Amino acid sequence: MSNTGRDADRLVRRHADVTVRPVRPDDAEGVAAVLNPIIEARTFTALDTPVTVEAERDFIHRFPTRGIFHVAVADSDQSIVGFQNVEPFAGYTRAFDHVGVIGTYVDLTRRRKGIASRLFNATFDQAPAKRYNKLFAFVRADNLPALFTYLRHGFRAIGNARRHARIDGRFIDEILIERLLP
Repeated sequence: MSNTGRDADRLVRRHADVTVRPVRPDDAEGVAAVLNPIIEARTFTALDTPVTVEAERDFIHRFPTRGIFHVAVADSDQSIVGFQNVEPFAGYTRAFDHVGVIGTYVDLTRRRKGIASRLFNATFDQAPAKRYNKLFAFVRADNLPALFTYLRHGFRAIGNARRHARIDGRFIDEILIERLLP
């Protein structure tokens, strides 16, 4: 297989019933459909305000060039069932150019089906080309399934940010996690 063929395979990952590919602006409705129930559940993310399709489309349009943004698409009906993105850690200094902030979201009805693993694989494959040597995230301390998912994918807990988020008047701790990349 040529290098070009291998590069294309890295950008589009197939597994049984899901394809992972780079996000497109017309994915905004599907991304919002995955994200909003997660926000509305009030237990999985520190995000506290649902997004509109227009705001999500604008977010995709403005997404950083060095960013990585993949969607998992159900082969059966082409619906978005998960997504993962990586953004540069800081734009105010070049000292953190090698660090990306990662977020992972899977449709609440499709969890534990390997979707996150496929998203991680695609992101890990693309990260070196985007000059990332480290991925970093905050995970709600009360979201153990998410924390265990990250840990299974090579992340390690490095700290606890106490009373870091405030959702509905309640303070929530967040676990700081990182993964060093080759």
